[in-house]
Amino acid sequence: MNIAFFLLPKQEVACVTLDSTLRQTLERMEFHRYTAVPILTRSGEYAGTVTEGDLLWYMKDSEGEVTFENASKYLLKDVPLRVNNRPVSIEADMEDLIKLAKVQNFVPVVDDMNKFIGIVRRSQIIEYCENVVARQSQESV
Repeated sequence: MNIAFFLLPKQEVACVTLDSTLRQTLERMEFHRYTAVPILTRSGEYAGTVTEGDLLWYMKDSEGEVTFENASKYLLKDVPLRVNNRPVSIEADMEDLIKLAKVQNFVPVVDDMNKFIGIVRRSQIIEYCENVVARQSQESV
């Protein structure tokens, strides 16, 4: 099965850029009720995934320098990312996708030039696996 079938296209994904401020990032995550969002470069390449935890640890480690009130003065590119959400190529197979989905809530998908083209949600992969198992059960009856 081609993973493009599961792709939520870039236009429908809440993303941030490396030059987004912490405030913009927090507001985007709050608005969409996400705990993690993909980070893109200005040229549209996948640069990583930022989580709520990354932002909170950055603020905590600043020893009071970074607060919610002044979060618009700090850029996302300065926040260390604690999780390495790896992307897959649009040419990847389901096995590659499933391996990453075991440890990531979503899997970023890139083209052959590392341009971000969307995500595949873990829930879609689980649903696919559920359907495969159900078909196999029906066939064995």
